[in-house]
Amino acid sequence: MTKSDAGDATGRLADEIARFAGLGARAKGMLNAGDLGAEFSALMLLFPMQHLGPMRVTDLAEVKGADPSTVSRQAAQLVKAGLARREADPADGRVSRLAVTEAGHSACHRLREARHALLSEALSGWPAERVSAFADLFAEFNSSVAALLRSDPAVPARENA
Repeated sequence: MTKSDAGDATGRLADEIARFAGLGARAKGMLNAGDLGAEFSALMLLFPMQHLGPMRVTDLAEVKGADPSTVSRQAAQLVKAGLARREADPADGRVSRLAVTEAGHSACHRLREARHALLSEALSGWPAERVSAFADLFAEFNSSVAALLRSDPAVPARENA
């Protein structure tokens, strides 16, 4: 592959990533997970808490690469919906952290199942080995982007998720 071919492929990839981002915004409306009582962006906060355990809002904002005031508003939705609860931080009792409730774990499961069903339908015409190869390449791509973001001092720390 020549440098020109690589540049053309990179340009095509950039275009497809932009297209994917636009499709993703529309696809989230197709996720059939029922009404979980919070906005989709708030529901996405459940996954890092489920994976990493209870977190302060500031830490959750850093992990998600989002503004702490936005995450605080979204966290309030999760608490109101019963999907998360506030608890004292054992390191500093003056500070609270968010923890996923049983209802929140159930919501994560429903969202994962809905996402899996949507992707299964979209990829139903693909051979299994091609889906596997694409998943491997996409994971490698995400790891490369994450490494670049971690190494770039111009990128604010909270965006290095």
